[in-house]
Amino acid sequence: MKREAAKKGLYIGAGAGLVLFAIVGLLPGSFIGGVIGLNIAGSIFTAPLGETILPRLVVGISMVLGVLIAGIVFVAGASIIGWLTGCLVDAVRHSRIADIEITAVKAKH
Repeated sequence: MKREAAKKGLYIGAGAGLVLFAIVGLLPGSFIGGVIGLNIAGSIFTAPLGETILPRLVVGISMVLGVLIAGIVFVAGASIIGWLTGCLVDAVRHSRIADIEITAVKAKH
């Protein structure tokens, strides 16, 4: 049994996940990562952050991590949903082909 629908579903899901991430996940991922970075930098370097490079670096890294995690969640989640849908389509196709083959064998006898 070939898994062509599962592969197509995976690719379609990955594409849809990228589009959803670009539309919905990019900005909130950056905001949430920035807020987490501000909290971390505020607890490490005292609450009113100065203009030094280290707190800015902590906030910037956490913003990048927030965007990356949001991207992974959107793309991986949509890919898994697409792959599972493709596997379901493959299973339905395979069962219908098996039913047709069984009725064809019974009709010969």
